[in-house]
Amino acid sequence: MDESIMCPRFQKAMGMMSQRWTGLVIYQLLSGPKRFCALESSIGLSGRVLSERLKDLENLGIVKRVVFPETPVRIEYSLTEKGLALEPIVKEIEKWSQTWVPVESDSL
Repeated sequence: MDESIMCPRFQKAMGMMSQRWTGLVIYQLLSGPKRFCALESSIGLSGRVLSERLKDLENLGIVKRVVFPETPVRIEYSLTEKGLALEPIVKEIEKWSQTWVPVESDSL
């Protein structure tokens, strides 16, 4: 087997995780369910982009959306079992960043 050929599953996973803002959405949801406005303000991205990311992650089975039939309607987003399985990976990236990524954004 040629080791230079990457596993298609690995390529697909890396493509999903490298999509802009995806990792930060998952990171925020690791602490528990959040409403849209809480995610929007904690990450600091536009509502349109956040909505796209949440839909993508929901379609992948990583995020679940729960609608509470209240007035006004309350919607919360949380990680599924599949999404929670990403926690060790996200925490390792966080740990790595503390050592190797400078605070100044222009030094990346």
